[in-house]
Amino acid sequence: MVLDAQIKSQLNQYLELMEGDVVLKVSAGDDDVSKEMIGLTDELVSMSPRITVENAQLKRTPSFSVNRPGEETGITFAGVPLGHEFTSLVLALLQVSGRAPKADQSVIDQISKISGEFHFETYVSLSCHNCPDVVQALNLMSVLNPNITHTMIDGAAFKEEAESNNVMAVPSVYVNGEFFGGGRMTLEEIIGEIADGPDPDEFNNKDPYDVLVVGGGPAGASAAIYAARKGIRTGIVAERFGGQVLDTMSIENFISVKQTEGPKFVASLEEHVKDYNIDVMNLQRVSSIEKKDQFEVELDNGGVLKSKSVIVSTGARWRQLGVPGEEEFKNKGVAYCPHCDGPLFEGKDVAVIGGGNSGVEAAIDLAGIVNNVTVLEFGSELKADEVLQKRLNSLSNVTVHTNAQTTEITGSDNVEGLTYVDRETQEEKHVELDGVFVQIGLVPNTEWMDDSVEQSRIGEVVVDKHNATNIPGLFAAGDCTDSPNNQIIISMGDGANAALGSFDYLIRN
Repeated sequence: MVLDAQIKSQLNQYLELMEGDVVLKVSAGDDDVSKEMIGLTDELVSMSPRITVENAQLKRTPSFSVNRPGEETGITFAGVPLGHEFTSLVLALLQVSGRAPKADQSVIDQISKISGEFHFETYVSLSCHNCPDVVQALNLMSVLNPNITHTMIDGAAFKEEAESNNVMAVPSVYVNGEFFGGGRMTLEEIIGEIADGPDPDEFNNKDPYDVLVVGGGPAGASAAIYAARKGIRTGIVAERFGGQVLDTMSIENFISVKQTEGPKFVASLEEHVKDYNIDVMNLQRVSSIEKKDQFEVELDNGGVLKSKSVIVSTGARWRQLGVPGEEEFKNKGVAYCPHCDGPLFEGKDVAVIGGGNSGVEAAIDLAGIVNNVTVLEFGSELKADEVLQKRLNSLSNVTVHTNAQTTEITGSDNVEGLTYVDRETQEEKHVELDGVFVQIGLVPNTEWMDDSVEQSRIGEVVVDKHNATNIPGLFAAGDCTDSPNNQIIISMGDGANAALGSFDYLIRN
């Protein structure tokens, strides 16, 4: 048995929702992965009369495709889609059977109109929490458009292939044999890359807003909901709805929710926002903001949105080292997500740069996968919580260097080493390794704002107790501000506070 009793019980309920027949075309060998794959497909057949299996010769072995009788849908799983990818398999079965996808009709129409042939391949690890979003998006596109195909490839099952393509971070997406993109991508983001974007006049012709929120993370969603509840015209313009939370593996400190994952949390935020009359403009990057009679917010595509007040909630991103080799070796050994990319470094030597909670947690996680972890901390001691430091010090395959200033990441095609300076002795040292995980905090996404908005020395927007900036009518909330702590729950409180401050500004002016 591949599936345990509890999973089979849940799966039975989903398979009852299938609306038509599905044929699994299986390409298998004598290897262990093939045997596990056959075990999985046999169990699926035994659980639903709508599922049948045919032997086939596919591009990769072991793999299987999910089709309608007499019709290829273009969805293939190379490897065994268990772990985080099991949901991708279930959704593929339902959607290929004819079950309507949970997507806006406008998105479905946009996918159907995409012209040209696109053959996508995505390398994943089954422990990656970002990979399923990409796999499910591309599978859905394959179901809706006959010119699009997609294959999920388990990097562990096809290790040699992944290494020959220099896949050192997941998800890694290729289209028509060329690298397309890496990291988490939403369905809308993928569509935006291969389909025509909206016309600037779509934004120019919108009526002015009472409150326009720039940024769609927890702070932005909270601000928009609080503003909309006041009955005023509210909009959100966001480069990526959900922001950095989409890349968060586990959330355990959002009070009243014991544990959840970033993508699930963002899905709940999005559903809550949709309950209100809020104009959400996703995948739109703001390039500038200027106060005239009203605020004018210009987008990268040239469109301009107008509003009586604005709340900036653009969040923050992972801080980069800024040393030679970091940019050159991104996705070639330099990584920022140990949960996603850690399995690709199984049995290898890696470094973690940063001795705070994030860095030490990453080192602990990686120590169970890799051969050796070297932790480099710039300061004289680790900054992580004591309980995490005790756990780290108990691990035999972890080496810690404090007062270590990383100066270069070295390699040829991929990362091969790291150079650092001992800040006490000024001695330069070199460590040979295969991967570098950067965990040195956050930098606010405010570089697009001009100096008329007061900011701290590191670019944080300075706000008062109402989350107001130095410009009347302009507010800011969340990780892009000078708030002393960056936490989801604090950002959401900031957003609510900024919306109430904005409403107060509107009724007084």
